[in-house]
Amino acid sequence: MKRNFNPIIAAEDDDLVILNGHLWSEMKYKLLGGYCDIFTRSMRKKWHQLIYIDLFAGPGYTIIQENGKILKSSPLIALSIPIPFDIYIFCDYEKDSISSLRKRVEKEFLDKKVEYLEGDVNYLVDKINQLIPSYSSENKVLTFCFADPFDLNLKFSTIRELSQNKLIDLLILQAYYMDANRNFFNYLKDNNSKISNYLDDPSWRDDFISGDLKAEEFVLYLAEKYKDKMKSIGYLEPRRNKIQIPIKNVPLYYLEFYSKNSRGNDFYEKVQYYADDQLSLNL
Repeated sequence: MKRNFNPIIAAEDDDLVILNGHLWSEMKYKLLGGYCDIFTRSMRKKWHQLIYIDLFAGPGYTIIQENGKILKSSPLIALSIPIPFDIYIFCDYEKDSISSLRKRVEKEFLDKKVEYLEGDVNYLVDKINQLIPSYSSENKVLTFCFADPFDLNLKFSTIRELSQNKLIDLLILQAYYMDANRNFFNYLKDNNSKISNYLDDPSWRDDFISGDLKAEEFVLYLAEKYKDKMKSIGYLEPRRNKIQIPIKNVPLYYLEFYSKNSRGNDFYEKVQYYADDQLSLNL
């Protein structure tokens, strides 16, 4: 597959907010940018409007801790593709991040239609849905949503409400190792609702309390349960990348791609050419 777009875009310090990142962030950006590129190039003539949603957009810049490089992150990567989306919707909890992102967008992409939402994305679904144009035979709308949370704080009910009655592909960072694996015993406590919200299932502890499942099976359990939940709302078997620390091969998280159409899965498999040998696609 010919690479028409390089998702790794260098930037310079502009005295605005910059998030900390690591070398493996580049793998994530390659996959995201690759999919945005193939998505718009392939779908532009078939759909009236293409929408991009970034649920944890951040300020738009990331500094790679290992080498000091500053890179454009997901929202600016999506804005930089050769064939743009029609509408961009950027959400973030941090006021300073949204403010910095807005300034960067207005400096480089003033011609793009961009909407900004500040707050906990789990409580912004109604506002996001209002910004997505209604689908009709005269206005066919297709959406791609990227979710890059720091932990497992994205509620399944949010994904369900966002994807209801619309065509939307999703690329979700699942912090199974960075969060779940490290905090299993905290999440097992009755007063902790994080995993219950993540899976929309308050009974998830039962198999672990009974002894049928062990703590070391928690990551696989979450991955399979989440996959089943997504299938219950119409999504196909996910395409899943395991991101690891280079050289050490220490797992960090999964990037899971979900589509309701096999064409989306085909596209995501082609996007693996944007990545490198450190990345594996688990079907």
